[in-house]
Amino acid sequence: MREGRRQGAGLRFLTRIARAVITAAGLIAFLGLQPKSARLAGAEAARGTVAGTLMLSDQARRYLTLQYRSYPTEFMGCMIGEARGSAVVVRRIAPADVDPSQSALTHVRPMASCEEAGWSGTVGIIHSHPGGQHCSYYFPGTMVLSSDGQSFVRQPYPVDAIMCGDRVVWISRGMMEGQLDLAAAR
Repeated sequence: MREGRRQGAGLRFLTRIARAVITAAGLIAFLGLQPKSARLAGAEAARGTVAGTLMLSDQARRYLTLQYRSYPTEFMGCMIGEARGSAVVVRRIAPADVDPSQSALTHVRPMASCEEAGWSGTVGIIHSHPGGQHCSYYFPGTMVLSSDGQSFVRQPYPVDAIMCGDRVVWISRGMMEGQLDLAAAR
């Protein structure tokens, strides 16, 4: 009888330890996310640009349209321009340094940053989604970042964009999405 009580007490003790470990792991994981948020807020303040508007020059629009029609896989470009108040103005799109083997229907990975590839004045990255699907920085109906949103959080630029057929979906450091119709009057 005593043996059964000892085993029961031991099991309860192990259960309490397991719960404490799981709780601690969850707390550590949660706190581990905090520095990224703090860095983002600090970077946002340092940059001073939380874009409310993304403007593309005619040259940038033509380049994007040609690139989108030319490649069956994702392409990536460096958006070159400047921030003007709450607007980010893109004068041109420069090709990112991408090895063709690193471009597929569902992903593209650059070999170097835009600056390392020789482009100065980069205000953001743009990549395409062939077929114009899944063009969002959040999973539908949520505020949970997709892989595109997570990539944006890790980069230093004020905006990021996805080319989706005849529209560009973009996000700013304010974490709000916007859309541009490439066919709309300029």
